[in-house]
Amino acid sequence: MKITYYGQSCFLFDIGGTKVLFDPFITPNPLASEIDIDSIECDYILLSHGHGDHVADAEYLLNKTGATLVAIYEIVSWYQNKGIENVHPMNTGGKVHLPFGTVKMVNAIHSSSLPDGTYAGIAAGFVIESAEKTFYYAGDTALHMDMKLIGERYHLDFALLPIGDNFTMDVEDALVAANYVNTKKIIGMHYDTFPYIEIDHVEALELARRQQKELILMEIGQTIEL
Repeated sequence: MKITYYGQSCFLFDIGGTKVLFDPFITPNPLASEIDIDSIECDYILLSHGHGDHVADAEYLLNKTGATLVAIYEIVSWYQNKGIENVHPMNTGGKVHLPFGTVKMVNAIHSSSLPDGTYAGIAAGFVIESAEKTFYYAGDTALHMDMKLIGERYHLDFALLPIGDNFTMDVEDALVAANYVNTKKIIGMHYDTFPYIEIDHVEALELARRQQKELILMEIGQTIEL
């Protein structure tokens, strides 16, 4: 499984040849200025919630690539009104079987509205089960006890967790979340993009090391294989 990071909470997964993009916020992000958005190919775009720093490039990429949008019902409806036809609406607790694996929509504790102020349902995360790996993409969230259900029901290979604080969990809460979902490998997200969420990388990595967790802080544009 190959993972490419495009900044903030945007990751492209190559899962058995199917390309799955999460929360595209690239062109407005000065930290991602070196990324050529037109080079990005994807088959599916998963949106965790409606905030601009997660959906800014979604409409453009959906139109450009013909990817299928997977998101909560209210977000899907908003994009359908913009002419997007390839969609799969979901809601928390539901799952869908797609060519790359099973997508389960799980709870997140966070607000959600679309860039024009439209109600975007509730924020969500995703658990992805594939033939290669099983992982949890938490989206924007506070630490919450429902995460323990993920640890009880799934055998995660890793989790993508927000660590920037202020709007989401900080690193300390993310380490607790990793215990709840029963994984030792964390890919950090939702940090450094704005002054509110800048973090001390050395301190974050040391906190993880002390708790015997592997915290991966990817460089924007970097691709890793897990």
